[in-house]
Amino acid sequence: MINLAVIGTNWISEKFVEAAMQSNQFRLMAVYSRRADKAHRFAKNHQDKNCNYYNTLEELARDKAIDAVYIASPNSLHCAQAILLMEHGKHVICEKPIASNISEATRMYNSAEENNVILFEAFKTEFLPNFKELKANLATIGKLRSVYLSYCQYSSRYQKYLDGENPNTFNPDYSNGSIMDIGFYCVSAAVSLFGEPDNIKASAKLLDSGVDAHGSVILEYPTFLVTIQHSKVSNGIVASEFQGEDGIILVKNISECDTFTIQKKAATPQVITVGQEDNSMLYEAIEFAKEIHEGSMNLAYVQRSLVVSKVTTEIRRQTSVTFPVD
Repeated sequence: MINLAVIGTNWISEKFVEAAMQSNQFRLMAVYSRRADKAHRFAKNHQDKNCNYYNTLEELARDKAIDAVYIASPNSLHCAQAILLMEHGKHVICEKPIASNISEATRMYNSAEENNVILFEAFKTEFLPNFKELKANLATIGKLRSVYLSYCQYSSRYQKYLDGENPNTFNPDYSNGSIMDIGFYCVSAAVSLFGEPDNIKASAKLLDSGVDAHGSVILEYPTFLVTIQHSKVSNGIVASEFQGEDGIILVKNISECDTFTIQKKAATPQVITVGQEDNSMLYEAIEFAKEIHEGSMNLAYVQRSLVVSKVTTEIRRQTSVTFPVD
């Protein structure tokens, strides 16, 4: 079993711990939060009395009983926290986006190599059974010509922003905003499927805080374009679409990718879905454990992570979204 610690006590930490336990590869041994009472409460809810809790990151890093740490802190803290933990010999799975910019991401992966540990970006979509099935079926629609990826969701914290509370979601101090949050899924899906684009064109509308509320991106590939639509201030119901010369593929929810439809010329639409667990974070937990057991990082995943960070850094440059850590 891999002894796991978590940084952060929000809903996504809850989901990952549930997935890690479901995988039968991990046991929760420690929880970190800046507030000791929150760490204690989280630990008590998820494990027995042997689970430690910390409100000092250095103490967690020095805990020799911990093998791996899941980081779900604000984006701006990922780099410093991950490097500290890796320097103490911990494997790290870091919530997406792995870093605020490509410079930080590069430093993090260099640290992983120097300290002979695993660094893994928690981009769950790539590991989902139906996303792999989607990838395998792209050739069925012939030569690809156009791709549209959409993820638009009205943030539950937007009203707090409008009320002047400045939550993390819309605060540049925490390296956040639409492209760094849900827009990330679209960029990462494109890079996972097609690799690094030849060119990037991005536009966005910014909030007064300085982060993007919504925007669009065009990724240019040799024979097709990928158009991305993302928003944290409006809901969208339009499916993502892959257009080939022989047909189309529709994906209702690109981040969860639990089903998709193939519509070929003059043929009955074919709905494709394979068995997939309700907690979609299970598959990234299994893959992270596999890398730990094998003692090496999957270079394809590392490359995808670095390319996505490079792309989102360029998108922010074009849309004038800057973070203090830049």
